[in-house]
Amino acid sequence: MMVRFLIRRIGFTLLTLWLVSVAVFAVTEVLPGDVAQAVLGQQATAESLAAVRAKLGLDRPPVERYVAWMGGLLHGDLGVSLRMGVPVASILGQRLQKSLALAALAFLMGIPLSILLGTLAGVFRDRWPDTAITVGTLVAVSLPEFVTGVLLIVVFAGWLHWLPPSSLIDAQANPLQALRFLILPALALTLVMLAHTARMTRASMVDALRTAYVRTAVLKGLPWRTVVVKHALRNALLPTITVIAMNVGWLIGGLVVVENVFSYPGVGRLLLDAVSYRDVPVLQAVTLASALIFSLASLLADLLYAQLDPRIRYR
Repeated sequence: MMVRFLIRRIGFTLLTLWLVSVAVFAVTEVLPGDVAQAVLGQQATAESLAAVRAKLGLDRPPVERYVAWMGGLLHGDLGVSLRMGVPVASILGQRLQKSLALAALAFLMGIPLSILLGTLAGVFRDRWPDTAITVGTLVAVSLPEFVTGVLLIVVFAGWLHWLPPSSLIDAQANPLQALRFLILPALALTLVMLAHTARMTRASMVDALRTAYVRTAVLKGLPWRTVVVKHALRNALLPTITVIAMNVGWLIGGLVVVENVFSYPGVGRLLLDAVSYRDVPVLQAVTLASALIFSLASLLADLLYAQLDPRIRYR
């Protein structure tokens, strides 16, 4: 059954990626401006513009160019950056490594803390810990990422001088060797993610503590900590996993803002630069990579459901 489910989900993922490829190719076709003009600049002559269009295949019909692009993707060829003149695969690999390191640090900081806060708020429902956590998470989720980022820079870099205000590191540097430059952008990502996950964990925890199996465990004389951790929290995590998987999709968009606030050379900043300079191959590759990451996160969430709840069976 699990094998059949995985085959269906892989097929669904491939279909999703194909639809995303069609959508992103169509969007790049209708974007205002001339790609050849963006490559050569405003002083380019008509002859040079025509030569660049022929070199890039812009003089061919859109369907023919899409088929050629998809053929390259199937062979692992993501094209060449129009702005930098280097293979997109090498750029994307370097930037994706930076963004994954930043996202991993944000998840390591945010997920355990949000589950802990949500559990405490649920256990102490309608008491002062619940009120304090609820107000704090509401404030965090109400602030946009760029506001949170600027506040963190002012406090930790401007007032306290604990951390650098910018995360501008060499694009080829190992992010683990520059961990102190990742703390502020990871914290900015964590605060918003923390709010969503903690509030969902709190709501699920309140519902779980009202169920019959929790009351039965209490009546059996089990320690309250065991009841909360092994009985209530295990089932309360099911909706939380969905929120965490959705946060992966949000994190891709949040990276664009946070990486530009802190000048971090990740995939979010690469995407914004690609849009600004009409670097179509980079834009297409980053969009497809983002869709793939989100699809894999959703698949992982479904697999975790079955591990946490034996009643769930996939067919």
